[in-house]
Amino acid sequence: MAGGDDLKLLGAWPSPFVVRVKLALSFKGLSFENVEEDLGNKSELLVSSNPVQKKVPVLLHNGKPICESMVIVQYIDEAFAGTGPSLLSSDPHERAVARFWAAYVDDKLVTSWVQSFRGKTEEDKSEGTKQMFAALQTLEGALRECSKGEGYFGGESVGLVDVSLGGLLSWLNATEEMSGTKIFDPVKTPLLAAWAERLRELDGAKLAFPDKDRMVEFIQKRQAQAAAAAAAAASEK
Repeated sequence: MAGGDDLKLLGAWPSPFVVRVKLALSFKGLSFENVEEDLGNKSELLVSSNPVQKKVPVLLHNGKPICESMVIVQYIDEAFAGTGPSLLSSDPHERAVARFWAAYVDDKLVTSWVQSFRGKTEEDKSEGTKQMFAALQTLEGALRECSKGEGYFGGESVGLVDVSLGGLLSWLNATEEMSGTKIFDPVKTPLLAAWAERLRELDGAKLAFPDKDRMVEFIQKRQAQAAAAAAAAASEK
């Protein structure tokens, strides 16, 4: 690896935010040590590296911690400029636009997607699903604008928004399989559907994405645990 830099990623394999960092590292062609955390019994290294939030991902670069997935992704791009493709344009306006849409993914898509399967009522979940598809329609327009007719939000090659949204693909694909509902619909959002297929085929993405069957199994287990906890709480009332 360039410069002999020591990179260590503290993460948990199902986390879409950890996958984002893995995507950025893979696309940049950087080697790193992957440290799998038990989030039920967090290591002293994780707690001391991110004492404010105590969350993954944390990237240790020569022992210095960087926290928050999109902060880490941009740090990687800056710290290893000249290594692999740049994830952000050299043009200030294009960088600002990319940062806007990367933030939109978290503010609108992630929030509504979480509500769609963690909502307290069926009505709440339904509203989350509605908002999720509205966010995807908006991102379809953003892809049309940002790609300039090429394959990615970054144009000819992947960029910041591709990494931001790409980190969610494994979860969204597993959700599709479990619900039978097409999230990246070739009819409603054809550009996003083609983008998702294109991204999955990249070598860097194949290295970063968790196995789909393993992801489905993980989500089903989490849902069963949540249902059991809810039933237990109801029986105590």
